[in-house]
Amino acid sequence: MWEAFALRYACHERTAQANFLHPPDPHDVPMPMDYFIWLLRDGAGREIVVDTGFSAETAARRGRRMIRPVEDALRSIGTDPARVRDVVITHLHYDHAGNIGLFPQARFHLQDREMAFATGRNMCFGCIRQAFEVEDVVAMVRAVHADRVVFHDGEGEVAPGVTLHRVGGHTDGLQMLRVMTARGPLVLAGDATHYYANMERENPFPIFFDLGAMAQGWRTARRLAEGDESLIVPGHDPEVLRRYPLLEGSGGEVACLHLPPT
Repeated sequence: MWEAFALRYACHERTAQANFLHPPDPHDVPMPMDYFIWLLRDGAGREIVVDTGFSAETAARRGRRMIRPVEDALRSIGTDPARVRDVVITHLHYDHAGNIGLFPQARFHLQDREMAFATGRNMCFGCIRQAFEVEDVVAMVRAVHADRVVFHDGEGEVAPGVTLHRVGGHTDGLQMLRVMTARGPLVLAGDATHYYANMERENPFPIFFDLGAMAQGWRTARRLAEGDESLIVPGHDPEVLRRYPLLEGSGGEVACLHLPPT
């Protein structure tokens, strides 16, 4: 059994209109976005980091408010990035695949199709590549040449009780993660659904590569959670920090996903 934590490191003030393909009514109410990385721990002390966030420089360039650097967020709960051995990259967008230099000992788990997507002909179009940072992609290419990337084709396993599942949609190689916890099979859906409401209303976040695959990804999340939607965790919803018990001493910035929602 694993423990799972959501660590908030940045946020962005925005309205509901920006978070749905079909603008809701009312569309101009505040609906901020939080940025998380995730940490998994088992009883033997093994740690797996899920996504690596972005740097302060990227935050400034893209107009996001940095709450604390990713390395500080991890160290605040006792994790040394330099000692982490496995990092899952759900996809290569700027807010999920920066900072890989913080993890010099890690292997990076990535879908084949995500690397092909981020380095192939679709990047010739600004409307598709705008959510990627070229230096992050180049850093991952260097990791490939250093034999530090573990590629997965569809479904894969990182460790016993931790599996990966390609769903596509948001990007061609987007993967979600299923982790066995004491309360059941927790699904870190990542950007298959940015907010709880994207999946609940079947109204997707407006950045996607394949809308049909995104919609099918919601079904995959429900299947992996064995029908219990309380076990599905979205990628960017501030509600995560309100629904789950907060880690004591974290200043309200770390949610304990392995505990039942409050």
